[in-house]
Amino acid sequence: MSHDPSRPGPTYPWQPPPQPPEPPRRRPADHAPLGRHSDLRVLRGAYRRQRRVATLTALGYFVVFLVLSAFAPSLMTGRVAAGLPAGLLLALLQLPVTCLAIALYERTARRHVDPLADRIRKLSEIDAKRDARGTRTKEAGR
Repeated sequence: MSHDPSRPGPTYPWQPPPQPPEPPRRRPADHAPLGRHSDLRVLRGAYRRQRRVATLTALGYFVVFLVLSAFAPSLMTGRVAAGLPAGLLLALLQLPVTCLAIALYERTARRHVDPLADRIRKLSEIDAKRDARGTRTKEAGR
């Protein structure tokens, strides 16, 4: 039978090994962690609104075109100009409406979503620097 220096007292086969000591408790952070930050909720909401506006713009126009084609054939076959039926004109307008949806998407991104993302990015960099500085000082103190 050999002596195990890692175990402080005598142990017997029928006894469970002693519990390891509890790890030292970390000091609570002075700032809220980024994962629980309310800016993330705001960013998700802004991005969700942005997607809805762009999607409803493009799909809404297309659905209106389909409904008019199905339920108002006389309107769609009516002439707008010499030889140009209204249905063809509305179909040709689909491309500019899609471009408008893309422009709306980019505009709302630049005005609402990008500033929020930049602010969160800056806060995460500050948090990372703060955490790195805190771990370095703890290691130096040992």
